[in-house]
Amino acid sequence: MTIIDFNNFWSPSGGGVRRYHLEKMKYYTSESKNLLVFVMPDSKTYTEEVSSSLIVEHVKAFKMPLYNGYRFIWKKKQIAPYLKKYNPDVIEVGSPYILPKAVSKQALQICPQAKLLGFWHADFPITYVQRAFTRFFGKKIGAFARKLAFLYAHYQFKNYHGIQVSCKEIIERLESEQFKNLFWIPLGCNIELFSPNKRDEALVKELKQGDEKRSIIFFPHRFSKEKGLDLFLKAYSILAEKMNPVPAVVFAGTGPLQLLIDVALKKYKHLHYVGFLSSEEEMARYYASANIGVALSAWETFGLSILESMACGNALIGASAGAAREHVSSSGAGLILESYKADALAKCLLELCEQDLTQKQKAARLYAEKFSWDNCFSNQLKIYSTIISSRKS
Repeated sequence: MTIIDFNNFWSPSGGGVRRYHLEKMKYYTSESKNLLVFVMPDSKTYTEEVSSSLIVEHVKAFKMPLYNGYRFIWKKKQIAPYLKKYNPDVIEVGSPYILPKAVSKQALQICPQAKLLGFWHADFPITYVQRAFTRFFGKKIGAFARKLAFLYAHYQFKNYHGIQVSCKEIIERLESEQFKNLFWIPLGCNIELFSPNKRDEALVKELKQGDEKRSIIFFPHRFSKEKGLDLFLKAYSILAEKMNPVPAVVFAGTGPLQLLIDVALKKYKHLHYVGFLSSEEEMARYYASANIGVALSAWETFGLSILESMACGNALIGASAGAAREHVSSSGAGLILESYKADALAKCLLELCEQDLTQKQKAARLYAEKFSWDNCFSNQLKIYSTIISSRKS
């Protein structure tokens, strides 16, 4: 079987989508029965033959301004040559803007036998469209914009044989929007790497600064409103007045709200910023040295960072919708933030900081152990096989 992946959500400094593709490429490096070709948006065009079962086709693509390395493929010359070269059995497209239609148009001409699969990495009609229009124009306009966004998604994925989704709540939403042939494919976690065993006692001692009762929170999310950074900092300001000792917080990442981090670092002694961590080992070290994690986005389609945090034994505060709620409620490893307000978040943080977290931390680890990347991609191969063997609906 030959699989070609296209995804404009790929970025060298990206989060969950980047991790998905890195792990998928790692899996196929030694997967001898099948060939994966990843068409990677890049600054120049060249072929990288990683192994007999993995090829990365780097394609020169337009760089999106202000978007941390994201590039955009949409032209025939960026798609057609690779379909002709590899004549794939399966084509997967992981971003919903323009690319699905552009790929299907070329595929129907060049390799009509290939099965087309989408991957719903971002719940964009809700996360980006409805939220933005509601914020600026009100709920009615937001609801109308959401309707148009789902119509656009139907148009983009019109000729596709299925869409993969990693969150059951989002599958239910897509079903209510009349999408067919949805496949649930939970992602994975490297539970050997992301483990409580990665705890760094020297780092813990440094962060606690002489007070063993001090909790440690790790915030490795994009610095954006979507990820709840502004909400978290407002809640922290409430904790700073109510708690002694106040929690230590380590921030890792980049994003448009970087200025809020810079201001908070000057104001609060126990806030720390370590920049963008490209090393998984470093990520695991910080996760395992903390005892509390936060997942404040209600629009996560799986939440890889949530699972990595849980695998390292962190108790979680999760948003009231999406993958965050799904993981926290299914595991019993934390609290659900039912009200998206700073005082509500502060209350949840205070509750976790003041209780014995041993049972929640054990529950988090046990839950995360159910997921692995090997299971994810072996299950995905079964989906590919099912699609190939079925007639186009």
